[in-house]
Amino acid sequence: MEGPAPAMKRAGKTDGTALAALCMAGAQVSVNVGAALGKTLFASVGPEGVAALRTSIAAILLMAIARPWRAMPSRAQMGWLAVYGLILGSMNLLIYAAFARIPIGVAVAIEICGPLGVVLATSRSLRDFLWLGLAIWGLLLLAPWPGGAMRLDPAGIGFALAAALTWALYILVGKRAAQVKGTTAVALGMTVACCVTLPFGLSAAGGHLLDPSVLGLGIGVALLSSALPYVLEMKALGHLSARVFGVLTSAAPAVAALVGFIILGERLTPAQWLAIALMIAASAGGSLAGRRA
Repeated sequence: MEGPAPAMKRAGKTDGTALAALCMAGAQVSVNVGAALGKTLFASVGPEGVAALRTSIAAILLMAIARPWRAMPSRAQMGWLAVYGLILGSMNLLIYAAFARIPIGVAVAIEICGPLGVVLATSRSLRDFLWLGLAIWGLLLLAPWPGGAMRLDPAGIGFALAAALTWALYILVGKRAAQVKGTTAVALGMTVACCVTLPFGLSAAGGHLLDPSVLGLGIGVALLSSALPYVLEMKALGHLSARVFGVLTSAAPAVAALVGFIILGERLTPAQWLAIALMIAASAGGSLAGRRA
């Protein structure tokens, strides 16, 4: 007969997993509410201005927390952090440019092809071509075919695909950057990222970036899109396997589409919802089938 200790241990593990799943759900909602809030600022400062505000404010917060000057990385590590930050800044500019032209849910569904590609690139199973096929099917449904209902902006799709490429590079380069322990890597990387985005933001919006109303919303975007999701995901990672974490992350396009509808009134066609479902299935399947590494 089983004693109380193993049962209590299993119950504690179950509670921890449930809490981690709630943290992941909270992170998904937070980052997409931040994206929707940022989109409301496009009329004032443009997508470039929002990207500059998000990365600059996040860099200030992270530098204050990490204080990397106490133990600076080596020259080689700084090189990788510079590349990491360059990719991070580019990814922010590209995805906000996509948000300005197509619905948030559609942009996130396309962007998720980046990490899916990284996962499938490590696979050695022919069965995994099924997930690739689902992703391609979803992209074909979103393609701006002539005469299609609610034809999407081709430039928006292009920016989302470019963001997917930078996300894949972010994952690969991030493995090198992660050799710098603690929050130092992300603090220095975000500082480089704001050096990438700030010139574009100043060119597009100039002094409007410092308007109190714009700055206040910019702080909200930075907290919701960067700071809070980072804390929640770090909490979740302590209780979830990498594969389960990947599956939960795969729900991002659906959360983005729902947030876009509720906050921005973005309505999708049935074909676009089907495309999002296919992308989610492809991403979740790839996360489960990919190699543990």
